[in-house]
Amino acid sequence: MSSTTPVQSEALAQLRTQIDSLDAQLLTLLNQRAKVAEQVGELKRREGTPFFRPDRVAQVIDKIQASNTGPLQNSHVAAIWREIMSACLALEVPQRVAVLGPQGTFCEQAAIEYFGSAANLIYCSSFDEVFHATAAGTAQFGVVGMENTTEGVVARSFDLFLHSPVHVIGEVSLLVRHNLLRQVNALDKIEVVLAHPQALMQCQGWLSEHLPGAERRAVSSNAEGARLAATNPAWAALASERAAAQFGLHIVAHAIQDEAYNRTRFAIICLPQTLGTPAATGRDCTSIVVSVPNKPGSVHDMLTPLKKHGVSMTRFESRPAKSGKWEYFFYIDLQGHPGEPNVAAALSELQAYCAFYKMLGAYPLGQDV
Repeated sequence: MSSTTPVQSEALAQLRTQIDSLDAQLLTLLNQRAKVAEQVGELKRREGTPFFRPDRVAQVIDKIQASNTGPLQNSHVAAIWREIMSACLALEVPQRVAVLGPQGTFCEQAAIEYFGSAANLIYCSSFDEVFHATAAGTAQFGVVGMENTTEGVVARSFDLFLHSPVHVIGEVSLLVRHNLLRQVNALDKIEVVLAHPQALMQCQGWLSEHLPGAERRAVSSNAEGARLAATNPAWAALASERAAAQFGLHIVAHAIQDEAYNRTRFAIICLPQTLGTPAATGRDCTSIVVSVPNKPGSVHDMLTPLKKHGVSMTRFESRPAKSGKWEYFFYIDLQGHPGEPNVAAALSELQAYCAFYKMLGAYPLGQDV
């Protein structure tokens, strides 16, 4: 059989030549920006100021979006500039970020959304390791799951915050789509489905209907499940498209989570000496954990200052204190920032009613991704 090569019209050839010229100009300008970034890095090194400034990243992206006249969408512009800034920051100093591994987890995806793909990711086997790596300085930052719109809080992360010196400086809200991955592109003869416990719960309706006889086996992460599924044709995993590509698996069924709008909220953590509390932006969240004496009315008394000073509570979760005395820690998210007078006043009064009080962080609300 003979093959024919499409004939390129003169008009198309001219447009491609124009694009090539623009690409060359963009590359020149990007390298000029990178050289200035290197100078910024040297200055920061001499002055001892933080290299990564998420507030500065947000300011640059907001400014670029405000001046964007199209046809590029603002969301695409933001993604492009985040990558440009990530690459330039890597020239100043590589950012070490601990995430739940192996490659292909949603935690990894959240880290890339926040730090850009030039960040140096450190893969950990559990959120315990992410906290430890961040607190020990092995990583400058960590990314941990906090809560899911279908199954609620990630309990282990909440427990780890109690005794860790790290604080929250940002968040990412990620749309999570679970796919059934397998060596073989078929649904039959699947004996085991492997995934993180949260993913198994988020897909339990679909699994009960389509794979009622398959064992549901919990593993440390969805990507770890994908890695294991690549070793046995009778095993399948619940994981991302990134994991499918990483481990060479077929996507047998797409987006099988029971709730279509399934989001997971990830927290960006670090030591206070790495990066302090971000300044107020006008669109912030303050996270605290408290306990109160076990007596009638104590929870009501603790919450009264919030109403008095007009501070909205956006989340209220309880976790057992594990003291054997039916005592609880309360994890609370507040709308606002301690730099705002009404929030500061409410927190000051609230502390007076608490047997235990810890600020987990005050940070800008994340954009949905």
